[in-house]
Amino acid sequence: MKLYKYPGREYWAQILERPSLPVKKLEKQVRKMLKKVHKDGDEALHKFTKKHDGVSIDQVLVDARQISEAENEISIELKNAINIAKKNIETFHLSQVSSPETVETMPGVVCWRKSVAIEQVGLYIPGGTAPLFSTILMLGVPASIAGCREIILCTPPRKDGTVHPAILYAAQLVGITKIFKVGGVQAIAAMSYGTESIPKVSKIFGPGNQYVTLAKQLVSQEGIAIDMPAGPSEVAVFADNSANPAFVAADLLSQAEHGSDSQVILVTTSATLIESVKHAIQQQLIQLKRQSFAQQALENSKILLVKDESEAMDILNLYAPEHLILSCDGAQTLAEKVINAGSVFIGAWSPESVGDYASGTNHTLPTNGHARVYSGVSVDSFVKKITFQRLSYEGLQTIAPTVIAMAEGEGLGAHANAVKVRLQQ
Repeated sequence: MKLYKYPGREYWAQILERPSLPVKKLEKQVRKMLKKVHKDGDEALHKFTKKHDGVSIDQVLVDARQISEAENEISIELKNAINIAKKNIETFHLSQVSSPETVETMPGVVCWRKSVAIEQVGLYIPGGTAPLFSTILMLGVPASIAGCREIILCTPPRKDGTVHPAILYAAQLVGITKIFKVGGVQAIAAMSYGTESIPKVSKIFGPGNQYVTLAKQLVSQEGIAIDMPAGPSEVAVFADNSANPAFVAADLLSQAEHGSDSQVILVTTSATLIESVKHAIQQQLIQLKRQSFAQQALENSKILLVKDESEAMDILNLYAPEHLILSCDGAQTLAEKVINAGSVFIGAWSPESVGDYASGTNHTLPTNGHARVYSGVSVDSFVKKITFQRLSYEGLQTIAPTVIAMAEGEGLGAHANAVKVRLQQ
């Protein structure tokens, strides 16, 4: 991790840049793959799966027998953990459901807004280097609560052509029965355009690498809705003298192990903490199975030594991290100063891992600075809000002069006449 001591404000944006591949080169490749799937359907899926995942598959749909048998292929301990996580996620997301409330804006003029589920949604679940079955809970639970009629899932196959049983178990637990063994850009293309096997959906959800993220952004230009730009994972930690170096190191590594294109940031007011954290990182790094991924991510990562808490928060709000951990004295008060972040973890006993798995909040969050304008996934992500209004004759009489004056002021006589003609009856 590169250290920056008391950097001037004018250098912050440059220091906080995320690692990225050349966009033009990336876009050309992704567009080519999208067009191929659009044109050739399942045939292209089979070719790309063999090329990028190194496996030949007979059919992309996972059959019902494999789904039902998955429960017996994972440990009781893991099943119990998935069940508890599902319950907590469900509890938190159920709190987001609200009933329509009618508002009488004028006598006889009643308005309300109703949430209506998006009918067809597609979930993308990364599974190349790690089977992210937790993401199924994060997406499938709110989709089910919202009442989506059709929920399909795409995930990369393993080298033997199967899907990890924990992914299948989590999928059936949240009510997903159509699971397809397709990953990467080709999965986004299939859900966007439809193929012989995979139905076209109205909105696509799920995180992924830079290729997947770009594919989602490109298909969104063609009218396919997406949840958000959710690319390589990232975490920022603010720590002061009170922080436990081992905790801070563990939090940084928990995100660094996601992939070589991940980034972790430590912002601190304590010069002495830095060396302690670096030492703890090296101690913990050698114990990780995904050490190589974490090591590469750390090369893209930064430590910023700043003069005070206020400057730290300015930097963190500029960075707008996917995950923000406040490991410091007065963390609860400091949390009120957070303006830009996907999800915030307050205090020494709130590791980011709990949000990734089981506290109840959603872990599908905006990355790459998009937390400035995007929210994480919620039940609202799976619905659209439709407004309604109902007027009585008396209500129309009351509001008519306002509408007529405004319509005629804009030169839209037919608008005004739609009111006048009713008053003449």
